[in-house]
Amino acid sequence: MNKIFLPLSAYLLTGLLAQAAPLSAPTAVHTQPNSSAAVLTVLAPGIEPEPAPFEIMAATPAGWQAVQVAGPFDGYVRNGDIDKALRVKAGASIHLKPSADSGVIAIMGEGDKTTITGLHGKWTQINLEKKVIGYVQGATSVTQPAAPVLTDVTPSPVLAPPPASIPTQSYQTTGSHGAILPRLFQGTFATTRHPFTPRRPYDWQIKDAAGVRYAYLDITKLLLTEQIEKYADREVVVYGAPMALPDGKNIVIKVESLRLK
Repeated sequence: MNKIFLPLSAYLLTGLLAQAAPLSAPTAVHTQPNSSAAVLTVLAPGIEPEPAPFEIMAATPAGWQAVQVAGPFDGYVRNGDIDKALRVKAGASIHLKPSADSGVIAIMGEGDKTTITGLHGKWTQINLEKKVIGYVQGATSVTQPAAPVLTDVTPSPVLAPPPASIPTQSYQTTGSHGAILPRLFQGTFATTRHPFTPRRPYDWQIKDAAGVRYAYLDITKLLLTEQIEKYADREVVVYGAPMALPDGKNIVIKVESLRLK
């Protein structure tokens, strides 16, 4: 019986994991096997999509192919999903856009790397360094090897069907444990001082396009030869390292340079 079982199982596994044929046209990769799901990326003609692991391919609906897409990817998480060490919390959803309605690229977990690259109101932009799973609709076909020639007439065993469902969000990430490096941020430079209101932790802040503060600014490192007020209410680019405040709700950027946009 083993004479037939081993060749058949190897044949099925090889067929599922074989490389897909090169694409003949630009092909959208969706976050879910659904034509209305968000588009993760678009693959160019001539690319051979890398098939997803066997278990995921086996559970993919007919008419779709599960593929792996190499990163890095830009994504967004809610500010509340960033811990005090500026790491993305395990279990947080990484979205394609700073919106809860956008597609989910991955779910944060242990083992993968992210880096904070920007702040957008209530959302933090991150760079995700890993392959993620996507779905291509009927645009590629898996190349099957020729069927083996069987010389033993012993009846073959019944092969168990693939699992009915496999979690498609098994790719998980966690933030980098290295030091937080300075980077560029842009927005409106504004004061936090207003009459009859409590004093804020810092006198200056940076706001997004909607006029909402997304970070305080610590300008103690700046060696300015002119009045800082000249930048008030103007679009600026600041360079500095973001740090979480003890309240766990706000971020301050340790500004190393400041210029008009």
